[in-house]
Amino acid sequence: MSTTYDIPEVLDRREGPHGEVVLRRHGSVLQIIANGCFLMDTSDGRSERLLVDAALNALDGRPAPRVLIGGLGVGFSLAHAAANPRWGGITVVERERAVIDWHLDGPLSGVSRDALADGRTEIAEADLVDYVNETSDTFDALCLDVDNGPGWTVTDGNAGLYSMAGLASCARVLRPDGVLAVWSAQPSPEFEGTLWNAGFRHVRTEEIPVARGVPDIVHLAVRPG
Repeated sequence: MSTTYDIPEVLDRREGPHGEVVLRRHGSVLQIIANGCFLMDTSDGRSERLLVDAALNALDGRPAPRVLIGGLGVGFSLAHAAANPRWGGITVVERERAVIDWHLDGPLSGVSRDALADGRTEIAEADLVDYVNETSDTFDALCLDVDNGPGWTVTDGNAGLYSMAGLASCARVLRPDGVLAVWSAQPSPEFEGTLWNAGFRHVRTEEIPVARGVPDIVHLAVRPG
């Protein structure tokens, strides 16, 4: 008896500044793969939405806050932020030109079309590490979804983002009492300790139930006023 396997279809494959990025379709689901490592897909989006909501809720009703989203990904975080009129401005930093193109006029445009047309939205093509070190803009919230978590980075250069120096750069772009929200595929008590040591306050972890396996995680911390 033979078995038929559903093999993902490669829609686009490019070499970017940090290696290969691939967009695949597996049934009705779109997947982003970076250097052979699965990053995310369009199957759910609960994690991305909770990341944005957790940051907004932690701002305690601050009027028209600005959010910086690290990583465009499949666009769920951007789309969810743009669907909420409470956000006064939405900036998304994405280093891979291919990912931006997939949203502008490619297969992922169905997720982000309305959000990209929103006047509050700005896309910055840049490496997030460089951006938080160099920008003169400040934000009320910073949502990081560029890796599978502090202990499972996509590229070696991202590891510095979760260090004391990297968190100091994140704090630099946050306004007083601004919120840092970091998505992770698994809990990281070590990262919580680093957040405290970097001067953040009200550090806590929220779990996001998933269909299988351990819950996803959002680490939350507040920059002192």
